[in-house]
Amino acid sequence: MRSKTAKETYCQTAKIVLPNDTNTLGNLMGGQLLSWMDISAGISAQRHCRRVVVTAAVNNVSFDKAINLGDIVTIESKVSRAFSSSMEIYLDVFVEDHSSGKRTKCNEAIYTFVAVDQMGAPIQVPELIPETEEEIKRYDSALRRRQLSLILAGKMKPEDATELKKIFA
Repeated sequence: MRSKTAKETYCQTAKIVLPNDTNTLGNLMGGQLLSWMDISAGISAQRHCRRVVVTAAVNNVSFDKAINLGDIVTIESKVSRAFSSSMEIYLDVFVEDHSSGKRTKCNEAIYTFVAVDQMGAPIQVPELIPETEEEIKRYDSALRRRQLSLILAGKMKPEDATELKKIFA
């Protein structure tokens, strides 16, 4: 199984916000954005492992800025870290001003996907090799987020969370 770079998992998706996508205020509904992000993240995960992938968790979503009717939305996703069978995908959401073309980051999210075989059982995924400063930062942070998640789920003892300990030592 060949290791992959984050660049190889990159997915960029563009959408225009149509009336059917909005709430009564004319803003993009959060559930619609979550769906678009899920698809983009799934493509990144599939590009990483070249296997069937399923959404395991929506770890974090921030809705920092409303997205309006008619706006062009661009979602950029990359695998930030691969574990045994799971992959953390980091997403950045941008909105483009129709008049100036200026892009502004308005939201971000972190999803977890798992690669599965034909029977739906988890299977091994390739290692991810971060290259840029931002990729290395997200790669390192992914392990801390995973350890915290495992502790909260009762699957890891706090004393075994070596990366989390480093923050407080």
